[in-house]
Amino acid sequence: MDNSTSPPYFNLTMFVNIGIYRYPTFVLCFLLYAFIVSANVVIIVVISQEKTLHEPMYIFIMCLSMNSLYGSAGFFFRFLRDLLSDTHLISRPACFTQIYVIYTYASYELTLLGIMAYDRHVAVCQPLHYHNKVTSKVVSKLVACAWICPAFSVATCVYLAFRLPLCGNKIPKVFCANWPVVKLSCVTTVINNLVGMLLTTTTVFLPLAFVLYTYTRIFLVCRKQSSEFKAKVIQSCLPHIITFVNYSITVFCDIALSRIDLEDVNPFVAVILSVEFVVIPPIVNPLVYGLKLPEIRKLILRMLSCSKAVQNTKHLK
Repeated sequence: MDNSTSPPYFNLTMFVNIGIYRYPTFVLCFLLYAFIVSANVVIIVVISQEKTLHEPMYIFIMCLSMNSLYGSAGFFFRFLRDLLSDTHLISRPACFTQIYVIYTYASYELTLLGIMAYDRHVAVCQPLHYHNKVTSKVVSKLVACAWICPAFSVATCVYLAFRLPLCGNKIPKVFCANWPVVKLSCVTTVINNLVGMLLTTTTVFLPLAFVLYTYTRIFLVCRKQSSEFKAKVIQSCLPHIITFVNYSITVFCDIALSRIDLEDVNPFVAVILSVEFVVIPPIVNPLVYGLKLPEIRKLILRMLSCSKAVQNTKHLK
């Protein structure tokens, strides 16, 4: 393909001219990213170092935090740079790399939420068989499947988009995305659409349907149990439900935004809605699991108290 059908750069057109507010916005976004990194690293360190938390549920939570670091890095590194730049051109290889990172992040999040729902379903509906069904080997296989399947399916989608001859280079977003690139194609995109629909079905709708199914089963089991049992189930499942609902809303906003004419939407609103799914979950997840689950909350508070004690000792010396 020559340069006329294979542009060396893409132009991210959704960056709003914020003038004198550029630097305050950069500082705010940088602090936001610093919080995401710090909060998720704390969750990872606490779970990895504390042997009592080496259980399936906490392993899955740690994987969610690792995915948050992965996805936010794929977005924020480029976004922070573009905030300070007068031009918002991104090279073709960098653009498709960002597409791959952000789309695998989104897919990993859903597959991980799916296997977490399975874990909670077995724990509540089949408690006597939990340790036989959710073994360390099963956990390893589930996590490997949650990482490997989306990696290959997203790679197929990105490869098909990469091969398309393009008749433009303007992407109406603040980051590279697959569908806006496909819409620039000079030729028919039937194969891309079919593969995209298949990918969306397998990595979005199937996990969402499975989560809804498992919580329907959990709800039916809880109806026949005591108030104490219901309270324990709510304490165990509420963080996962909050994470699931939060992520579903942000993904829906992004999908809905990609199907409408962005010129009819306020640019600030369009930018906020388009970045929700790569910004909000990495912020909310560590807060939900760090504050709602008593085991993690106690260990975080213990870590903070130990660090304060060490600092006081140093001051006394």
